[in-house]
Amino acid sequence: MSANKKDPTVIYNNNSAIMQSVENGNDDDDVTETKPFWRKRRYLVVLMAFFGFFNVYSLRVNLSVAIVSMTEIREIHHENNTVTKEQYFDWDSQQKGLVLSSFFYGYITTQFIGGLVAAKIGGNRIFGIGIGATAILTLLTPLAAKTNFYLLLAVRIIEGVFEGVTFPTIHAVWSKWSPPLERSRMASIAFAGNYAGTVIAMPASGLLAATYGWESVFYVFGAIGCLWLVLWMIIVRRSPEEDPFISEEEKNYIVKKLGRREDIKINPPWKEIFKSPAVWAIVASHCAENWGFYTLLTQLPTFLSDVFNFQLQKTGFLSAVPYLTMGILLGVSGYLADWCQIKGYLTTTQVRRYFNCLAFLAQTIFMLLAAFLLHPTTSMVCITIAVGLGAFAWSGFVVNHLDIAPQYASILMGIGNTFATIPGIVSPILTGFIVKDKSVDSWKIVFYISAGIYLFGCLFYWFYASGEVQPWAVVRTPTHETNRSEIEKNGKPKGHAYTNEGIELKDE
Repeated sequence: MSANKKDPTVIYNNNSAIMQSVENGNDDDDVTETKPFWRKRRYLVVLMAFFGFFNVYSLRVNLSVAIVSMTEIREIHHENNTVTKEQYFDWDSQQKGLVLSSFFYGYITTQFIGGLVAAKIGGNRIFGIGIGATAILTLLTPLAAKTNFYLLLAVRIIEGVFEGVTFPTIHAVWSKWSPPLERSRMASIAFAGNYAGTVIAMPASGLLAATYGWESVFYVFGAIGCLWLVLWMIIVRRSPEEDPFISEEEKNYIVKKLGRREDIKINPPWKEIFKSPAVWAIVASHCAENWGFYTLLTQLPTFLSDVFNFQLQKTGFLSAVPYLTMGILLGVSGYLADWCQIKGYLTTTQVRRYFNCLAFLAQTIFMLLAAFLLHPTTSMVCITIAVGLGAFAWSGFVVNHLDIAPQYASILMGIGNTFATIPGIVSPILTGFIVKDKSVDSWKIVFYISAGIYLFGCLFYWFYASGEVQPWAVVRTPTHETNRSEIEKNGKPKGHAYTNEGIELKDE
C-alpha cells in the first residue's frame, strides 16, 4: 500500500496514533479542504485562545511592574519648601517575593483537577471561567492591598486557583479541534498570546502606574479580561460537532483526521503514566523552562531597577522586549516544526527533541553571558535572546502530550504543570533571599541557577523524550478492548497498528 493511500478497514486516530481494525469498513476517499485558513472555524478558536492567553499573562504579570510603583520611595515637595519621602507599601524584598509568588500557591492546586475534568466534559467552558474569575479578582486587588497585606496574598492565591485550569484545559480543546499535522502551528499561535500579553501588559502597566496610579493597572486589565470572557462563551464550542457555524467540509476534515470515536471511555492508566520516561521528560523540561521564565517574568523589572537604576516606565518597556521576541518566534517555530513533519524531513520524536534541546542549550549559554557581562545593553540583548529562543521549546515539550497520549493530553498537561508551577513559587522567594543587598554579585547567582536548570532540562529531555503514542495510551472502546499485556509483551497491541500521518501526507 502506498504511503498516502489509507486502508479503508481502519480508523486513523491521531498523529502516530492507533489504527483500530473495524468490521464492515466503507471505502471513503480522503477528506480535503479548499478554504484558506482565515475562513476556517478552528482558526477562529485559535484566535480566541490567543486572546485568552493574552489575558492569562496580562493578569499575571501586571503586579510585577505595579509592585515597583507600589513600593518605591517617592519624594513629596510641600508648599513650605520641605521634602518628605513616602511609600504606598513599606515591603522588604522578602515580602515582595512572597507577594509575587503567592499566585502560584493557588495555581499549583488546580492543574491536575482541571486536566482531569476537561478530559471528561471538555475544556472550553472551564478555560473561559478560569480566566474570567481571575479578571474579576484582579479588579478587587487594589482594595485588598489597601485593606491588609494578607488579604492581598489571599486574593492572589485565589486568582492562581482559577487560572491554574487554563493550560490543562486548552489541551482538551486542541484534542477536539486540532488535526495532528497542525498541532504545533495552532498551539504556537495560541500560546503566543502569553507573550503578547506580557509585551503589552509590562510597558502599559508602567505607563498606567506613572500616569494614573498603580490601581489603574488592575482596573484596566481586569476589565479587558471580563470582556474576553463574554466573547469566548458566545463563540467557542466544545467540539466541531457542537459548533452550529462550522462548515460541513471543515467538520468532516477535522473528524476524519482525528479519527475520534464518541464512545471512547476516558479511564487513565495512572500507574503506567507515572512510570513513563516520556512523561517525565516533558515534566523535567516544563520545570526547567518555567524556572527561567518565571524568574525573569517576576524579577526582570526589579533587576533592571536594582542593577541599572532604570526608571519605572523604562523598566516596563525593556522588560517586555524579550517576550515580544518570543511571541514572534513562536509563530516561526510552530510552522517550521509542522513543515519538517509534513515534508518527512524529521520524525515527530526528532522534531520535539531537536527543537526543545537546542532551545534549552542556547538559553543556558545566553543566561550565563547575561550574568558575566552585566552591562545594560549586552545583558538585555542576552536576556532577550535567551527568552526568545525558548519559543522553539514550545514546539517541543509543550505539545508533546498530544503526541504520546492524545486522549489523556489534558491530564498529562495538568500533571506536568503541577510540577512546573513549583518554580513559580520557589524562584521569587529564593531570589528575594539572594538579592537582599541588591548587589551585582547576588543577581549573578540568580542567572547562574537558571542556566544550570536549563542545562539539566536539555539533557533529560534528549535521552527520554518520545514523539510516538505510548503503549499505555492506546485508546479503548467498548467493542475493541486493548490487550495491555499484549502491548507490553510485543510492543504493540494485538490487532492494531501504528501510523505516522506526517509520512502519509508527504506526497499529497
